[in-house]
Amino acid sequence: MALRNIRINDDPMLRKKCREIPAVDDRIKELAQDMLETMYDADGVGLAAPQVGILKRLVVIDVGDGPIVMINPVILETEGSQTGREGCLSVPGKAGIVTRPMRVKAKAYDLDMKEFEVEGEELLARAICHELAHLDGDLYIDHVEGRLMDVTEEEDEE
Repeated sequence: MALRNIRINDDPMLRKKCREIPAVDDRIKELAQDMLETMYDADGVGLAAPQVGILKRLVVIDVGDGPIVMINPVILETEGSQTGREGCLSVPGKAGIVTRPMRVKAKAYDLDMKEFEVEGEELLARAICHELAHLDGDLYIDHVEGRLMDVTEEEDEE
């Protein structure tokens, strides 16, 4: 496992649409593990493959309940709405107010290419929507209500 460099918001890689993963091989498994390690090292709750320079439909998420690896994820249902502060490892030192669904149901494949569904509310729903948007070149800063705010290190620790 190795830490990967996280692409920052003006990197054109972040605006590209990712390709589906037809099969999981050792390289995809290594990428998923590297992404988890990179996400944890950066104190994030999610990371998408384009954020580490790979145009594949792969995201990793951990909101505190253990890691979720999603290959070729698709949102099936959304319900309600929540408005709250959101940040991104590719937009360091900034946060903004974004409205997302309160509940999300998504399907994806795991590292054995077995299909599964995940349902999330609140933070998990927000993370799923945020990370899956990355796969289509969509950044949260495109949806900020009002202005982007500077984040202090003290706020990051809360």
